[in-house]
Amino acid sequence: MGSLIASAMLSISSIAALAYFFTPPVYLAFDAPHYLPVVAILLVASLAAVYLIEKVRLAREATLDAAAKLRRSEADLEHREKRWREIFEHNPVMYFMVDAAGTVLNVNSLGATQLGYSPSELIGHSVLKVFLEEDRALVGQCLRLCTEIVGQSHTWEIQKIRKDGSVLWVRENAKATRWADDQLIVLVACEDITDRKRTETALRRSEAHLAQAQELSRTGSFGWSVATGEVIWSKETFRIFEYDPATKPTPRLVLDRTHPEDRAAVQQTIDRALREEVDFEHEYRLLLPDGSVKHLHAVARATRTASGDTEFVGAVTDITAAKQAEQQLRRSEAYLAEAQRLSHTGSWSWDVHRVEFVYRSAEVDRLFGFDPEEAVSIETIRSRIHPDDLPRLQEVPCRVIEEKGGHFEYDFRILLPEGAIRRIHSVAHAVVSSDGNFTELIGTHMDVTEQYAARERLEKALADLRESEQRFRDYAETASDWLWETGPDHRVTRFSEHTSTAGILATGVVGLLRCEIAGDVDAEPEKWRQHQATLEARLPFRDFIYRTVTRTGSSIYVRTSGKPFFDADGNFLGYRGVSTDITPTIRADQAERELRKAQAELAHVTRVTTLGEMTTSIAHEINQPLAAIVANGEACLGWLDRDTPDLSEARCSVEWIIEDAIRASEVIRRIRALAKKSDIEMVPLNINDIVHEVIALVTRELVSQRVSLRTELAPALPMILGDRVQLQQVIINLVMNGIEAMQPVRDRPRELVIRSSQDEMGGVHLAVTDCGVGITGDDADRVFNPFFTTKSTGLGMGLSICRSILEAHGGSLSIARNQEPGATFQFVLPVHKEVVS
Repeated sequence: MGSLIASAMLSISSIAALAYFFTPPVYLAFDAPHYLPVVAILLVASLAAVYLIEKVRLAREATLDAAAKLRRSEADLEHREKRWREIFEHNPVMYFMVDAAGTVLNVNSLGATQLGYSPSELIGHSVLKVFLEEDRALVGQCLRLCTEIVGQSHTWEIQKIRKDGSVLWVRENAKATRWADDQLIVLVACEDITDRKRTETALRRSEAHLAQAQELSRTGSFGWSVATGEVIWSKETFRIFEYDPATKPTPRLVLDRTHPEDRAAVQQTIDRALREEVDFEHEYRLLLPDGSVKHLHAVARATRTASGDTEFVGAVTDITAAKQAEQQLRRSEAYLAEAQRLSHTGSWSWDVHRVEFVYRSAEVDRLFGFDPEEAVSIETIRSRIHPDDLPRLQEVPCRVIEEKGGHFEYDFRILLPEGAIRRIHSVAHAVVSSDGNFTELIGTHMDVTEQYAARERLEKALADLRESEQRFRDYAETASDWLWETGPDHRVTRFSEHTSTAGILATGVVGLLRCEIAGDVDAEPEKWRQHQATLEARLPFRDFIYRTVTRTGSSIYVRTSGKPFFDADGNFLGYRGVSTDITPTIRADQAERELRKAQAELAHVTRVTTLGEMTTSIAHEINQPLAAIVANGEACLGWLDRDTPDLSEARCSVEWIIEDAIRASEVIRRIRALAKKSDIEMVPLNINDIVHEVIALVTRELVSQRVSLRTELAPALPMILGDRVQLQQVIINLVMNGIEAMQPVRDRPRELVIRSSQDEMGGVHLAVTDCGVGITGDDADRVFNPFFTTKSTGLGMGLSICRSILEAHGGSLSIARNQEPGATFQFVLPVHKEVVS
């Protein structure tokens, strides 16, 4: 009930009600004395129960109050947790909670969303997965540092990688703390600084662009504090003045670089700016250490600092190129005026409303026959225009107004005072003014008098060209060559009709490929492969030779040349060319090769015959070193058979044996080379070396015939290109002929002279002179004919073969009569081309 009194009253009322309803009516009177104790006991019990009930109620109220307070505390805790979670979730900063191992324990939605994940995709995983591979070691090091110093904040900037692979920059603030269960955790607050990083990058890029722009525009900036004297230059300013960027800039440096002629003006400008503290702008030149000159334009603005001091901020621009361009422009204007004078082209501008020239170049006056230095009125100019052309000229300005602009071309004639007529071609277009109206015509007058004359000459030339074309067509149709044309697929589309003389019908080859016309494709596949590659590359070809068959079945050889042709857009249309029947030439070449082969066979027979004639000399040349070998061998045995062998002398004998064996071997080698039947081998040779080789072979023959040999060989002769064996054969033949010609001589010494030299044309000259019986005039004309001989024995082929050999080498063989008895046979060979080059 809330109070003891109320409870007691309630108890008494209850007892009274009990006595009233369940006992006889006593009106609160107790008939028996034992009722009183009972009532008293009941009352006491009731009061005790009331007391106990009150205590229970109070305890219950205390319990309920405690429970209410607990519920309020839980609600408050939930409210705080909710608020913390709301702060954790909705804070514009990414929060991560990781353990010491780097595993994510919790992450706010913003942090997960910023990285493209859901919180569940990050919780329980390593925090390193959101960092770049190369940064993970650094992140691990930072986490370890946090756990080592608990409670201390650590900050770093790093890149994180989103789920989609994109990257963002964050500034992380981390601190380690202990959880309720003494677990060590690291709280990481991440601030997205991507925009700041981009701004910093953009700022650095902007600074780089500014520096690049200054470099490209050749404009440097500077600042100058008047109060402190401090001067700041940009990098480009240092480059313009060509000072080391480490140099401290001062106004004195500017004056030191200033051109002496401009230095006083620059100093005056600086002094005035300091004195009056006003903006300044001026141009001056720099004289650089290498002697070059730069033109600069400087402009500066005077500003006031917060402290009231004056500072100049300005820019200096290298205008050297502009100055040079200005000079070039002046030259160009002069060149233009000169070009107009040379090309007889004048420029002008005409005001269509005021009907007068706004501008006209000097050449316009000259075209009309006036002096450019004299003033000329419009009427005077019009008086020079042919009367039939003047109305057409006067219509042009009216058409400009009516048609509202346009482009105009017209011709007219000028009547010069001396009666000559000058033809003018004029081109003009209308100029739109700022209000959209057409007020001016700008154009040119060009003297085309010569062009008119040239046109007449061109028309005559075209007529002559058509006549020449017809003449060329007649020539082509009657020439032995024939013309052809193929399409883009290389099939014949046109063929000369007159090819029937070569046995080829034009109708039979049209539509065919060249390889289908030819008959040697299988025999010479490499040649046709290269030709096909040339066609596919659309390159011109020349002198391509192939074999084909005529309509009668006989083989002919064709030499063809062609070049590709294209349309105006560069599209390939095919080939055009000319072909020639070269069958006679091919057959002649084949016959000549057979003749050369026969000549080589005959030359070999002649060499062998000559060797047969020289058998005695050859045997002596071989026996001589062999006899020496035997003698030296016996001497060596003698030296070795002594009681004390003389090894030194024996060694000398053996060395002599080796030398004699080499000499005999060399003789045999030369004889084998002459006797051997081999192909011609053209190599660079020295004619003097061949002479020495021949002398070694004919020495015994000279001795046996008592002929003395004298050589006059010019030193340092240029090389010739030839076959060693064949040239040896020629010289041996000439020497043997000289020896035989001197056999009847008894009244004078027998002398043979071999001379080598270089003639006036640069060729190598060799002459063999004997003092024999000589050659008569009649025989001199026939001595080189085959089968002609003045000897009792012989075939008469030696000199004929010699001449053929020398002609095959590009040389010639001739005979010269001596003033003294005897004869001289001489030949000239060309110098090797590589030596000449």
